[in-house]
Order: sequence, then C-alpha cells, then structure tokens
Amino acid sequence: MSDYLPDVKKYAPNASEAHVAAIVKYCGIALRNADSSMVSVSDDKEKATVRNGFAAKKLGLDAAAADKGIEAVAAKMKDEKRKSRVTFYYLLAEATGTLGKLG
Repeated sequence: MSDYLPDVKKYAPNASEAHVAAIVKYCGIALRNADSSMVSVSDDKEKATVRNGFAAKKLGLDAAAADKGIEAVAAKMKDEKRKSRVTFYYLLAEATGTLGKLG
C-alpha cells in the first residue's frame, strides 16, 4: 500500500492511508498487471469499467454522477500519461464525496 500513497498525495496532499489501503484491497490482483493497474480515460470501454465497477459497486454512484466524477478526475490528472488506478479511484471517491464508503 505504501507504494501508492505518494502518488495519491501528489493530487490529494491530505489523503487517508486507510482509504488508499481500502482501494488497494478492492483492486486486488488487478494491480499486479501493469496494464490493468492503470486507467485509460481515452478508452470508452475503460471508462465504462470504472463507472460500472468501482463507481457503482463500491461507491454506490449512478451513471451520471460516476461520469461527472470520472471527467473531473480525468481533467485533474490530464498531464499524467499513466494514470494509476489507485490514485484515479481515490480522486473519484474524493470528487464525488464518497470517501466514507471506502471504510
């Protein structure tokens, strides 16, 4: 988990270690693969995966709220070529006011 916290803190300086750990646990084995550990916001299929997976199942967001949050995070991370899934998910939860749902 400590590998992900510095990246998250680049965008959210007061990031909670417990929330980051919850995201790492949620992502599980997906973080072992270089491709699946990243989010590609230029890929509509990937955005649908984030919306229908983490945003809906873990954060309880409807499609419209998830899409709005995904776009906000994409804009915030626009200069980052390789967007860490953990960082993206943390910022999505933060942007949508759902950090509390991470435990």
